[in-house]
Amino acid sequence: MVLDTPTQEVLLGSGIGEIDKKLNGGLPQGSLTLIEGEADAGKTPLVQQFIWGCLDAGKKVALYTTENTPTSLLRQMRGMKLDVDDYFILSRLQVYNLPVAVAEDTSRVIYEMLLAHIQTLDVDIVFFDGITAFASHAEDLDTLQFFSRARELCDGGVAIVVTLHSYATPEELLQRLLSLCDAHLRLKVEDLGQRLCKTLDVMKIRGASRREGMATICFEVDPEMGLAVIPVFKAKL
Repeated sequence: MVLDTPTQEVLLGSGIGEIDKKLNGGLPQGSLTLIEGEADAGKTPLVQQFIWGCLDAGKKVALYTTENTPTSLLRQMRGMKLDVDDYFILSRLQVYNLPVAVAEDTSRVIYEMLLAHIQTLDVDIVFFDGITAFASHAEDLDTLQFFSRARELCDGGVAIVVTLHSYATPEELLQRLLSLCDAHLRLKVEDLGQRLCKTLDVMKIRGASRREGMATICFEVDPEMGLAVIPVFKAKL
């Protein structure tokens, strides 16, 4: 009799070893991740780093963004040494623009359209950068249902990563959204003595114990060199 051996979970990495190590190897395939943080804390550069890492590993990626047009995204990533032009040309990277301002009564419709559109795509991972414009105007129940249905799509194998400003939802709603997520990354700008530094707190990650999952990463974003991890002891110098 041949026994089935458990298959190793596919992990979606950023391409930066220091970050992926803190993530217990990367974001699990089929996971729902919330990247939450204040303005200018590095949510978009982190998403772009993950996009590059996933594409470089042979994955197919879709990005819904309020931050860039396809042209500006490619130019920005090229400038950060994350050239994804060929992937875009080959349709391994698909980019869709989201409205930066929405009326309260249209948020639910947009949520529904996004969920329906994802199901038409042949991709491994979907990034929403971000949904603040919708979540800050939508009824709490609508945002909760969006995450709940996104969770169901993840159960089918696609990974979904959502960015959200910390102020966009009440704390009670945020906690309910996090209960649906497999991973939670929190970004902040902190004064670490002699310098301001962006910090990434890994609050939870599927497959890691709580002790292993909790980790802090300091980093800087150079418009020409990309995302660079800084050892904590150096950040405090």
